[in-house]
Amino acid sequence: MRQYNPRKRILVTGGAGFLGSHLIERLLDRGDEVVCADNLFTGTKSNVEHLLTHPRFEFMRHDVTFPLYVEVDQIYNLACPASPIHYQHDPVQTTKTSVHGAINMLGLAKRLRARIFQASTSEVYGDPAVHPQPESYWGSVNPIGPRSCYDEGKRCAETLFFDYHRQHGLDIRVARIFNTYGPRMHPNDGRVVSNFIMQALNGEDITLYGDGQQTRSFCFVDDLIEAFIRFMDLPAGENGQPGFPGPINLGNPREFTIRQLAEQVIDLTGSKSKLVLRPLPADDPKQRQPDISLARSMLNWEPAIALEAGLKKTIAYFESVLPSGS
Repeated sequence: MRQYNPRKRILVTGGAGFLGSHLIERLLDRGDEVVCADNLFTGTKSNVEHLLTHPRFEFMRHDVTFPLYVEVDQIYNLACPASPIHYQHDPVQTTKTSVHGAINMLGLAKRLRARIFQASTSEVYGDPAVHPQPESYWGSVNPIGPRSCYDEGKRCAETLFFDYHRQHGLDIRVARIFNTYGPRMHPNDGRVVSNFIMQALNGEDITLYGDGQQTRSFCFVDDLIEAFIRFMDLPAGENGQPGFPGPINLGNPREFTIRQLAEQVIDLTGSKSKLVLRPLPADDPKQRQPDISLARSMLNWEPAIALEAGLKKTIAYFESVLPSGS
């Protein structure tokens, strides 16, 4: 790790994506230097365009399935398509991004002795038999289904992170992210919040899969990024040993049915959209709710932004990016 500059130099892979761009803003605001690496498959340069002239920001177009050689103090590994539409478009590449990307970033962290953060996912729990999901739950995942490229890719990445931690003493931080929403979500990513808002703003029918009684827990992006930074800033152990590695659940423990979400979006947009039912996709989890006891105790963190307040900000963003006349 570089020792000569007190200001941190931080690599964010997937930095032009939804979460990455918000994280980079926070890191720059507190005075860090940031290198953003993104192949722009699902990320977009417009998410970081306002940062391109920032003196402490650097953009690199790079695919993490190939090695990257930079000098940094910390790494946030966020690179991976995260919505079913995107990760099922090229499932082999999705698995390679999770697995090869983890290997390449861990190798870089090992060479630099840099602390490294892995953006894992609640999907490692699959369709859970335990509710809410604590970090100790091993999950119920279909290894050969249409979602497996993402679910199992992220599970393998966690394995790699913990093996590097045990074998090489690497200082890792593994976070399992639950449903997150907010400005800069991709309008056509197929995720439920963006789907519902776009359908409502366009006056289209709002599509519910199954009976709409499956549940999710929605965390606003600002809350999540605060947790990322608190987790990454936890001190190392004694005598230079690695600090707390996780895994740690990060999300909002308040649970809503998908139908409740749709009704709230209709109300907040003033839309005349109707609810229509469609068959439930394969392996779609019926319940998703984080147990965040560990995040409360280790990070002194819990979400502060209520769903209604977060949805208002997200709706305003989507209104701003809709083509005029829509």
